[in-house]
Amino acid sequence: MSEQPPTSRKPVLIRCVACGTLNRIDLSRLGDRPRCAKCGRPILLDRPQRVTDADFQKIVDGAGVTVLVDFYADWCGPCRMMAPALDDLAAKRAGELLVLKLDTDANPNTARQFGIRGIPTLIAFREGREVRRHVGLANEQALITLIA
Repeated sequence: MSEQPPTSRKPVLIRCVACGTLNRIDLSRLGDRPRCAKCGRPILLDRPQRVTDADFQKIVDGAGVTVLVDFYADWCGPCRMMAPALDDLAAKRAGELLVLKLDTDANPNTARQFGIRGIPTLIAFREGREVRRHVGLANEQALITLIA
């Protein structure tokens, strides 16, 4: 009998958009189509996930993959222009990257903690620590460089 190699776990915490429950998801099992533990709704990880001051640190610190955070505001033109590139990146890298969005107007504490002075600002985190930062509009190549 041969032993199968252990799979590489990629744990992340994601808040259900339907009921607000924080769920622990293993991105290495994304093909199993994860569902919320409370309401049973699908957890869709092929798009950026919204975070708040209340859950930001817990989600970033608990991620077993690189996390890319978009610090944005709804009124920001460059933020809206960059949104399709972030959506595309989240879809292409689902299972290996967690893309988060934090509205700096609604969540000023986290924005202040990271010294966000201009938006959009993108910060890549690994193991809960900032590794790279980009301020201003970023195209697909700049996003890839940021998470490399």
